Amino acid sequence: MHCPFCDAEKDRLKVIDSRTCENGRAIRRRRQCVQCSKRFTTYERIDEAPKLSVVKNGGDKQPWDRRKIIAGIERAAFKLDIAPSEFDRIADEVEDEALRNFEREVPTEFIGNRVGDKLGRISKVAYVRFASVYKKFQTAEEFIDETRAVIDAPDLDDDPDQTHLFSEGRANPRKAKTADAGDDSAPAVDRRRTRRARRTSKPA
Repeated sequence: MHCPFCDAEKDRLKVIDSRTCENGRAIRRRRQCVQCSKRFTTYERIDEAPKLSVVKNGGDKQPWDRRKIIAGIERAAFKLDIAPSEFDRIADEVEDEALRNFEREVPTEFIGNRVGDKLGRISKVAYVRFASVYKKFQTAEEFIDETRAVIDAPDLDDDPDQTHLFSEGRANPRKAKTADAGDDSAPAVDRRRTRRARRTSKPA
């Protein structure tokens, strides 16, 4: 093993954190290079472990690649105050949940939903960035609606039982706002009619 940054030999690498993941089927080790001080993560897995495939919306299948998950998280968290260790943690948790819920094939929707929910617990900005790519917004209004929904939503840590941000059944904030405006407008119309009636009924 060599340092991926400066190519230092294994004896120049030290383990600073170690824990199990994938339901105990792998060991995640956080390492630091003594020579360049950079940190990186390695995994020890059994070769015979079942391989997961990611099923795209169109039906295409690709091998599970946690590096793609981390790359998506990194783009969403660009220049935000989020520790790189959080990227690995989210990828590990999503992979663990995929292994618990699926035997061989994992829908890409499941991955996107789980990553989005976990990002939302860390940073609403990162969540909106990730959602803008994952949900493929076609208009500025869709992006604004999603942003408003995130701003108005309570913190997930304060309300862990609330509907997931990525839930397909979540109400459309634009429609909800329009409905609310319609309810509030009726009393205002009645008041205007009352004022006109009073002016009309005044003696000459």
